Amino acid sequence: MVKNKKTKADEPASSGKLLDELRVPPGPVDLSAYDTRATTGFSGSKEDGKVALDGLGADVSDWQERLYAEGRKGGQRSILLVLQGMDTSGKGGVIRHGAGLMDPQGLRITSFKAPTPAEKRRGFLWRIRQALPGPGIIGIFDRSHYEDVLIARVRNLVAPPVWNRRYEQINDFEAELADSGITLIKCFLHISPEEQKIRLEARLDDATKHWKYNPADIDERELWPDYAEAYQAALENCNGPEAPWYVIPSDRKWYRNWAVTTLLLETMQSLDPQWPTADFDVKAEKARLATT
Repeated sequence: MVKNKKTKADEPASSGKLLDELRVPPGPVDLSAYDTRATTGFSGSKEDGKVALDGLGADVSDWQERLYAEGRKGGQRSILLVLQGMDTSGKGGVIRHGAGLMDPQGLRITSFKAPTPAEKRRGFLWRIRQALPGPGIIGIFDRSHYEDVLIARVRNLVAPPVWNRRYEQINDFEAELADSGITLIKCFLHISPEEQKIRLEARLDDATKHWKYNPADIDERELWPDYAEAYQAALENCNGPEAPWYVIPSDRKWYRNWAVTTLLLETMQSLDPQWPTADFDVKAEKARLATT
């Protein structure tokens, strides 16, 4: 994958992790410089990728349970996975294949649609705050607060001074989340217009997928350059150290699923949640149990 030019000082220390390889470097972002069919960090075929994703299951489940247990016993840490991308980029697919490896009781999945009039009156971050994961929980956002600097910008739903102010509001909000113990993983699922066309055609050709098709997708597709510009601005302006962006090459569905799940696993491992110690006398409880 070809990345934007950056200096050595801009580069995070290499650890051989996918978190480092897919992280967007500080500075200007040119999405055309990112290969949407890349398989960064993975060498193998499509079948190899599917096997590798299944192979992550045991580790993902174990680390998720550790995080959940920590949260049930007073820990304050949690994870928020933000999924953004053009229509058909695969937000739902990531959730099915990645979240499917985890225990539902430790997940909170929220799909954001157009805000209601009541939500609009409360400010664009209000409904986001209501969906934040509690201690020990992994939250997954299918779309997010970034819609308010994406579609709101492209479709002129608010005046330019309004959406321009939102970048700084988002940065302050995400810094607040980091301070409260929420680790953000923000993934832009990057597909090409050619691949999107193929996926839309597939939906039209398969009656079982007609429910996924929205005629408005064609209207949005005509605005592709505007959306690319809006995404680039979001990645540039809201890419702080507490909440960096990751560009996920998404023309290959199998790689996309493996990559996002790997980022989630590496994040849990970096948090290193530990099994809570017993707050009771284990030996005494064994003795009591033996008498029953």
